[in-house]
Amino acid sequence: MDILILLPAVIHMYIFSLESLLWDRPSTMRAFGLSPDEAKTTKLFAWNQGFYNLLLAIAIFAGWCLRHGVVLMSDGVIAGNVLILYGLVSISIAGIVLFLSARRLWRSALLQTVPAFIGLIILGT
Repeated sequence: MDILILLPAVIHMYIFSLESLLWDRPSTMRAFGLSPDEAKTTKLFAWNQGFYNLLLAIAIFAGWCLRHGVVLMSDGVIAGNVLILYGLVSISIAGIVLFLSARRLWRSALLQTVPAFIGLIILGT
């Protein structure tokens, strides 16, 4: 069950690839509801935003590795839990902000928020 903590990180790696690597592809533009002109105008913004998502994913992966002793260090479990908590709370807040600011993207908001909430529940047990 603890492996589900990684699901939000995997989702955010996928979002990173869409925003930073595949932004001007037709399928990505459809997913984000963009016209080709909007995609061109926002490409640099999306590139940057994608890296925020990548860094959140890395925090969760690193925390999970510390929590499970993949990376050995004193107090690794505590440090791992802090990194995971940081990543999951950040993703949860970002999902809520997305929903409140762009209701038409409610599916995207749920896609990132629900797995993060589940991860937080698992982390707390």
